[in-house]
Amino acid sequence: MSNVLTLQEYEAIASSLTLPSMSFIDGAFRPALSGKTFESTNPATGEHLTNIAACSKDDVDFAVSKARKAFDDGRWSKLHPNERKEVLIKLSKLVKRNRHELAVLESLDSGKPISDCENIDIEEFIHILNWHAELVDKIYDQTAPVGSDAISMIVREPIGVVAAVLPWNFPLLMLVWKIAPALAAGCTMVVKPAAQTSLTALRIAELAMEAGLPKGVLNIVTGGGADVGEPLGLHMDVDMATFTGSTATGRRFLRYSADSNMKKVVLELGGKNPCIVLDDAEDIDYVAQQVCSAAFWNMGENCSAGSRLIVQSGIKDALLERIKANARDWKVGNPLDPQNALGAMIDKGHFAKVESYLKKGKESGYDIILGGETIDGTFIQPTIFAGVKNSDELARDEIFGPVLSVITVNSYDEAIAIANDTDYGLAASVFTSNAKKALRAAQAIKAGTVTVNCFGEGDVTTPFGGYKQSGFGGRDNSIHAHDQYTELKTIWIDLSDSAIDGSID
Repeated sequence: MSNVLTLQEYEAIASSLTLPSMSFIDGAFRPALSGKTFESTNPATGEHLTNIAACSKDDVDFAVSKARKAFDDGRWSKLHPNERKEVLIKLSKLVKRNRHELAVLESLDSGKPISDCENIDIEEFIHILNWHAELVDKIYDQTAPVGSDAISMIVREPIGVVAAVLPWNFPLLMLVWKIAPALAAGCTMVVKPAAQTSLTALRIAELAMEAGLPKGVLNIVTGGGADVGEPLGLHMDVDMATFTGSTATGRRFLRYSADSNMKKVVLELGGKNPCIVLDDAEDIDYVAQQVCSAAFWNMGENCSAGSRLIVQSGIKDALLERIKANARDWKVGNPLDPQNALGAMIDKGHFAKVESYLKKGKESGYDIILGGETIDGTFIQPTIFAGVKNSDELARDEIFGPVLSVITVNSYDEAIAIANDTDYGLAASVFTSNAKKALRAAQAIKAGTVTVNCFGEGDVTTPFGGYKQSGFGGRDNSIHAHDQYTELKTIWIDLSDSAIDGSID
């Protein structure tokens, strides 16, 4: 908690902020060409924050043209790798210098708890940006074993203009997951932040210019999905689209690609992730803490949230008692207060969606272990329903709120079968003291990330993405993320005698 200030200090920062309100294209803040704006609101208070440029296809065309020009003339793509690295490292230092301002912007815009913004989002932003920056001049290309009559070089080249469409649940983290590897690879970018959470992306673009990023390399186009996201997906001069968000919207990007230039598409989508606790799990207090983190962190607005607790019957009652006790520490309230672990739902529409699942849970007669209520039409209590069947809506649908469904099983095999009985396959956790069971479970569960005796998503060194309807086309994080923003090219040089003889006059 060393980076966390007091509530009064955060309120003082909030009152002194100058909020960005225009898109950022070709190195400058610009209003929408139509002159239209949309309202940005603090989800925790309903307070009007600012009016932001409501861009459209014309703005997208303008931004893509600037990104294309910046890519083609080589001002970034052809820089020496060490020069790109230096710019990105300078940006990470500027983010660190402005960390409190960025944390407050993130909290005001998204309703996220300020302590998470400081200790997770900002810290990870800096670390991930540095990691990919340092990777720039440490990835070697290859040669193929083709014999003595030829040399074959396999080289990476930046893919070109990348469109990145971001979700609202982790505005800064999802931004850096996209821009760090893409910029490190030498691409230029047009980024569409979620309409609900545009402020930090705009501020990062401004800091990137201060760090020395050339004009046109990083462009932020603000607005709605139909007005900005769809034109980006269909744009003939965008070489790749990377999207994090709902599975339904992800499908649209595959159609956009097919209907345009067959651009590469990378999707990180939804999840209904299982958390399996077997009878032989050790340290139930620790398990309970991990289960609560999996279910309630970031208000459950997390694609990798462990929202299905699949617990073996012999340990269920003892575990639920510990979970209930631990969950009381997840205080709900003012996101700028560092004492609160849960902030606000992102907007009224999403609040209503999550509230509808609370009503369904009550109407279905589940055991309400904890919560089940709302606060001020803005906040959702951490909620636990027991007695849920895996065929029920609460176990099938991605609620995206702090709602945990408890499913009781009698055996390891039943637990694995239920874990895999879902359209999704993003993440999973298994708790057991038996190493063989742990490894068997990790192999058997169809998910992109499986954690053993903990909840987590790995780190920047490990790829993140999903099986089935949780992902498509690639992974975020790790060297694999860097590679997906490049094209592989084979250069074949013929050294045979015939080639040499043919070149002599």
